[in-house]
Amino acid sequence: MAVPECERSLGERIFRVVGAQFGVHACMSGLRMGVPLMVLDLGHGAAAAGFALALFGLGQILLSLPAGHVADRYGVRRPVYVGMAIAIIGAAIAAVWPIYPVLCLTAFLEGAAIAVVVVAIQRQAGRLSDDVADLRRVFAWLTFGPAAANFAGPLLVGLVIDAAGFQAAFMLQVGIALLTWPFIRLMREYPGTLSAQGSRQGAWALWRDPVIRRVLSMNWFVSATWDLHTVMLPLLGHARGLSAGVIGGILGAFALAAALIRLVTPAMAARVKEWVLLSCALGLAAVLLALYPLMSSVVAMAVCSILIGAAVGSVQPLAMGLLHQITPPDRQGQAAGLRMVMINASSISMPVLAGSAGGLVGVAGVFWVGAALMAFGARQATGLRSMLDRGKA
Repeated sequence: MAVPECERSLGERIFRVVGAQFGVHACMSGLRMGVPLMVLDLGHGAAAAGFALALFGLGQILLSLPAGHVADRYGVRRPVYVGMAIAIIGAAIAAVWPIYPVLCLTAFLEGAAIAVVVVAIQRQAGRLSDDVADLRRVFAWLTFGPAAANFAGPLLVGLVIDAAGFQAAFMLQVGIALLTWPFIRLMREYPGTLSAQGSRQGAWALWRDPVIRRVLSMNWFVSATWDLHTVMLPLLGHARGLSAGVIGGILGAFALAAALIRLVTPAMAARVKEWVLLSCALGLAAVLLALYPLMSSVVAMAVCSILIGAAVGSVQPLAMGLLHQITPPDRQGQAAGLRMVMINASSISMPVLAGSAGGLVGVAGVFWVGAALMAFGARQATGLRSMLDRGKA
């Protein structure tokens, strides 16, 4: 007989929410690598591949806010089942009809699927415990899950493409998306509590709350820094004659540090207030970005990359936990959707802006602009102290 989720330990419930988003996230990340490759393999140019890749982000931008509304109204299971079905359909049509328009549709559907699933799971994660320390642990593991999916999905797709071709790899992603089902089917359902007033106001009304706006802004600063580093490091490495393998290794070190730091963030937050950690992390990232273009050796660049990854990686679970605590309970799904819109808007816009700015002010200049942005974010974090204290008064 299955054990109800309310009787399971917190560790088991964390395992369920992490696993519930892993399947769809791995499916999306695998197709995000495979679809542009197949577009190129079909004879289309880099612009066509780039357009298909952008549709993954567009799907998330357009669906995240409606997904938050749905999660607040219906809970977790219905949205996740819908998101899983969308991901399966997207992978299946790419395998059956591998032509450019269908691949573009697949990209949009996969972005939509991840928006629906992740927003519902984030809302669910915030309901696993009323204890602040436990919530920090929940969100730390929740942010670690996508990092693992982003590693596993492209790796599996790449191996299957080499062994059996694109269509086999895309059909594999159908099975990967189905991994969500055993994790979600016994998950406790928290009934929707979206009030009529909250439904009328919409998610953007949350932006008018100064504390919510500040937390979301800091999350955007981190996302923008992540995207800037991902875009500009290859340009900096190429200018210095580094091989693709070395550049990839430095980027990999950044991503690994960003993932691993999340596992110790709850312990740090138990000893130091969130606003202090956020301010220090953003300030450290600002200093490192300013120093980055001055580093002449591969080892120094790698150390900078690791430290920046640790700094920005620690902010995300802290910001997610704070956002959950300060948002009205009946609108936490909408807040999660708004956060995803901002992150994906950065992912689409920052590569274009950073690349264009690099041609005007040089690679070093873009790093220094990013440093100034993070310094501003650190200043914003210190302002949370008085805001949170007023909220507790």
